[in-house]
Amino acid sequence: MPDKHTLPVLRSAVQTCRGCTLYKHATQAVFGAGSAASRVMLIGEVPGDSEDLAGKPFVGPAGRLLDEALALAQIPRDEVYVTNAVKHFKFTRRGKRRIHDKPTRYEIQACKPWLGAELEAVEPDIVVVMGATAAQSLLGPSFRVTKERGHALTTELARWTFATVHPAAVLRAPDDEARRAAKEEFIADFDVIGDYFKKL
Repeated sequence: MPDKHTLPVLRSAVQTCRGCTLYKHATQAVFGAGSAASRVMLIGEVPGDSEDLAGKPFVGPAGRLLDEALALAQIPRDEVYVTNAVKHFKFTRRGKRRIHDKPTRYEIQACKPWLGAELEAVEPDIVVVMGATAAQSLLGPSFRVTKERGHALTTELARWTFATVHPAAVLRAPDDEARRAAKEEFIADFDVIGDYFKKL
């Protein structure tokens, strides 16, 4: 970890991170994107295939769903900093495709100082953890997104903390009906976050 915790310094330094073995197979470390003045920080799990290639978080299909939810909640994209709990893409190869894998507890812990430094640099008013990996990284292993989603939580992370599912989980729902229901719930969670954003 560098001594200075500004976003440009951290973004440059993370490329040399060897805290776990994920760097060996990823294209690059994918650091967070957004301004240090952002009032909302969204935290996902791990970069996907598109993010690993682009070097930016949430640029694939999950990112498009996230953008839609933010727009409907009237949270301006330039007020949002997006990042992941783990900075390198973890995957299993199936033929030519690279299929996303869930990071281990060790990999999440190894990456935690980077996430902590991002929180310190941005100091958001609202933190949104998306999916179990992000939630358990910051709120403990017993935290359950399904039980806690949809309302403001009191934590030391920010003025208000929220939990929701990861947008990729919505897209992976087993059929059209399940996807439609999951998307409605995801958008409803962001509507609540938007109501709190308006209080800032």
